[in-house]
Amino acid sequence: MQELIEKIEALKSKEDFVAFVQLLMEDLKHNGNEWENNTLESYLGAIAAWTEDMNGYYKNMNLPIPENVDWKVFANILIAATMYE
Repeated sequence: MQELIEKIEALKSKEDFVAFVQLLMEDLKHNGNEWENNTLESYLGAIAAWTEDMNGYYKNMNLPIPENVDWKVFANILIAATMYE
C-alpha cells in the first residue's frame, strides 16, 4: 500500500489517474485481505467518512488543505462507474 500512496504525488494527468486506479484494482485483487475496506459497501462508506474529515488529515500531515476541488468530477466518476461497461 505504501507504494500506492507514494504514486499519488506523481499524479499530474488524467492518464496518471487512470493508471493509479488500475494499480489500486490490482492491489485489491492481490492484497485485498490486507485492506480494511475490501467490499464496495465499506469502501464507499470510507470514501464518504474520509472526505468528511479530510481537512483533519491535511492538518495532521502539515499539508495545505486543497482548495477549488471540482467535487462534481468525482461525483460523475462514481456515478458513471455504476453503469459504464
